[in-house]
Amino acid sequence: MKCLPSTKLFKAQGNVLHDWHAEIVALRAFNRFLLDELRLLLTPPCPPSHFVRQRATTERTETQPQPFTVKEDVQIHLYCSEAPCGDASMELVMDAQQDATPWTSAPPTIAPEALDNVLEGAVDDGSTATQALRGRSNFSYLGAVRLKPSRPDAPPTVSKSCTDKLALKQCTSLLSSVTASLISPQNAYLTSLVLPQSQYVETACRRAFSREGRMKGVTPQVEQPWRGSGYHFQGFDVRTTEKEFEFSRRGVSTPQKAVPSNLSAVHTPHLQETLIGGTLQGRKQFDPKGASAICRRSMWKTAIEVAVLVGLPMLLGALTKPAYGEAKRSPNLAIRKRVKDEVRCVALEGWIQNTGDDDFGSGN
Repeated sequence: MKCLPSTKLFKAQGNVLHDWHAEIVALRAFNRFLLDELRLLLTPPCPPSHFVRQRATTERTETQPQPFTVKEDVQIHLYCSEAPCGDASMELVMDAQQDATPWTSAPPTIAPEALDNVLEGAVDDGSTATQALRGRSNFSYLGAVRLKPSRPDAPPTVSKSCTDKLALKQCTSLLSSVTASLISPQNAYLTSLVLPQSQYVETACRRAFSREGRMKGVTPQVEQPWRGSGYHFQGFDVRTTEKEFEFSRRGVSTPQKAVPSNLSAVHTPHLQETLIGGTLQGRKQFDPKGASAICRRSMWKTAIEVAVLVGLPMLLGALTKPAYGEAKRSPNLAIRKRVKDEVRCVALEGWIQNTGDDDFGSGN
């Protein structure tokens, strides 16, 4: 279980990660790296960064006001030693079953009158909508949004699968909300996802991520209102390698059994941490002193520090709200929210919003 149960979200207060699957830890660490690069760039002697730069006033517009951007010659690649959980790995899940006969039962649906309670989007025609599936349930139903964890005996969460989150990032960029307040999304998209050959199923990846599959609803017409904001659909390449991670399931010889570790390692050029349960190793899970550098509260505080150094009143006003949720709903992030809502409606149907940890302040 590498995500926080829904019943415990209110205890997190921004100090505990909601999801510490490897892909999500990597994406959060990437955002933290960018924030640390900005802070160094603005702190005397202000050394230049190889990865980010300040945008000239003439580059900034009403729809793309961020003072920074990822440099144009930077490419971003993500290596995963296992296929991301969710739709991109369902064929692998089926192949691993003793009886791989597809289930014939229909996937669960949710009635229109219940949509307001669980979905951010809406169904245009008033029909029932496919509900996000839990873990590996209905494993033969392909193209669905899935919730973590995969184990049926684990406490339920509304954390979406890594496949679903990566699919959405093709439209929102890799930037989190507070990072997107400072950095234009224009150049912050994933270039490629690299998988071991053994973990690559071409039809699954094409279905899960591409415009030939479930992202086909993100048409140029849907993208039109986003233009000028830096947001767009940018599909990544899925590449393969014959190299396997030394400690992967395939790397363990029989009769040994591969046992997942409860540790998460975070490393960037600026920090190194070890986490257990979304909290610093050695601290109790909901102890504020156990807050990771990549948790919501730490990232928000760092973004505010950068905004102070930049000295733009509008930017500082957008970030310095009484509560984290208010900062995420600030007008400068309105287009980002629109992108998320529209993509969930036209491509990732059944996406359930993860709420319950937005009302904390930036202080300790």
